[in-house]
Amino acid sequence: MDARRRSVGRVIFVTSVGSCLLVIFYFQMVHKGPGIGEYWSRKGDHRGSGANSFSQEEFESMLAIHERRRVALQRACEATDGSSSASSTGVAAYDADDPNDPDAAETPPLSPESLRHLLVDDEHRLLYCYVPKVACTNWKRVLLVLTGQSGGTRDPLGIPAARAHVQGTLRSLAEFPPREARRRLASYVKFMFSREPFERLVSAYRNKFTQAYNTAFHRRYGTRIVRRYRANATAEALEGGDDVSFGEFVRYLLDPRTEPFNEHWELASSLCSPCRVRYDVIGRYETLERDAAFVLRSAGADRLVGFPAFPKQTRTTNEMTAKFFENITAEDQVRLYELYRLDFLLFNYSVPSYLRTQ
Repeated sequence: MDARRRSVGRVIFVTSVGSCLLVIFYFQMVHKGPGIGEYWSRKGDHRGSGANSFSQEEFESMLAIHERRRVALQRACEATDGSSSASSTGVAAYDADDPNDPDAAETPPLSPESLRHLLVDDEHRLLYCYVPKVACTNWKRVLLVLTGQSGGTRDPLGIPAARAHVQGTLRSLAEFPPREARRRLASYVKFMFSREPFERLVSAYRNKFTQAYNTAFHRRYGTRIVRRYRANATAEALEGGDDVSFGEFVRYLLDPRTEPFNEHWELASSLCSPCRVRYDVIGRYETLERDAAFVLRSAGADRLVGFPAFPKQTRTTNEMTAKFFENITAEDQVRLYELYRLDFLLFNYSVPSYLRTQ
């Protein structure tokens, strides 16, 4: 009987501690002022409507999930000495809680690349760092709806993909003076989405090098890759660059002569500087629909637009990625992992089971 009472007591104690931690986290977010905490602190339920709906229990569960992700990212940043790829730019670490620091107010808070990737929605106080091949086309469509640039439609899929990517349509943080950029970084809801790095890489290869319509990539990158790595290449291949193999693409990535990476295969940690920007939500491609709904609900925008469903049959999967790696030598697999290692560590992805190390 005494053992049973002690067991029950431990359960009650753990439950109480968990509830207290959740309450503390809630008030910490509210205390931070405008941004995601501001919406969470409003009176009423957080359920939303339709596909974006949350029960109170589900909403609290999402809060806890995103807090764990933030904590895991912070620990990973500390373990790697905060060495996101962007740290090589020499830009000082950014303190989002002090946007009016007189010593830094006129200094850009992040690298130009990271500033360019942070898209701004002033009306809904959102900052979205887009990472190509992590549903960024649909997120840009959603932002076009929220910023009133959708041509009258509230259906994101009614916006052509090409229009979503027109540079300058959505404002980026790079367009604002440093003081204004810091203010938004300190007070807006900041979010980004990660994806298993090799899955994202294979997705980029499939999209940019195997699709006939991507002639710009074939000519800019494909012809260069064929010229460097293919012995006895045909004149047609040298001119078109439209039949690059995945093995050739990997050699290009590992080649020290390769120019700065295109954003489609650049590290997400380099594009979004997650060790410098305190993202409120770090969504994952693997839980895209639920995390997207959480972002929209947190910003109070869920009744204006829904995140579009994505056809799963067209996605690059882990199994598909493993197939692409079958013909890559063990040495090059290890080198490729080292190249993208920071993304694996920061976003908490395991070493792929198919990776050969010898």
